[in-house]
Amino acid sequence: MQVLTDNLDLFVLGFTNTGIMFVISAVFALLLGSVIGILRISPSAPMRAVGTVYVNTLRNTPLALLMMFFALGYPKLGLPALDYFTLATVALVLYTASYVAEVFRSGVNSIDKGQTEAARAIGLSFGQVMWVVLLPQAFRNVVPPLMSVFIAALKNTTVASGFSVMQAGAISANMSERGENLLVTLLWVALFFFILVMGLAALQRKFERKWAQS
Repeated sequence: MQVLTDNLDLFVLGFTNTGIMFVISAVFALLLGSVIGILRISPSAPMRAVGTVYVNTLRNTPLALLMMFFALGYPKLGLPALDYFTLATVALVLYTASYVAEVFRSGVNSIDKGQTEAARAIGLSFGQVMWVVLLPQAFRNVVPPLMSVFIAALKNTTVASGFSVMQAGAISANMSERGENLLVTLLWVALFFFILVMGLAALQRKFERKWAQS
């Protein structure tokens, strides 16, 4: 316990930044992933191609490589300067969105095609079919796999520690510089991640119970 209390500033700063990075990444990955998922099932071949290229490119690229591009390559593009925290968050959003897109695509595909055909038969456009008929059901169907993607995103925030971003994954390196016991430090970090993951699992169960009753 003394290792934790003596270095509370590092733990608070690290997990606060991890929480901020995770929340921002989850929200924007959900929005971007939903759009990419819709592109993947669009009746337009060019739009499906755009969605497919995005998913195959981002999902098959290691997250560390993607963050390395933003950390080392982005500053050389002549674009507005951004700090490493922002660049790492953007990389995590793009990476996580590719998985969210596939989750939504599978969720929409799990719905009986008869519903889509019936909706189109009464004159609804593709957008109306998605918004009114398919997406509400897809959201309910994909809660467990979607939460698994977000849990993975939470743990993926630690990759940013390799690019000078102070968050939970960087606590051990800073504690080592202070001469603290590294094993005890890692156990504390693991415990806090366990608590955060359990919180997400509890949120998943809450959504499942709520929608099971409706």
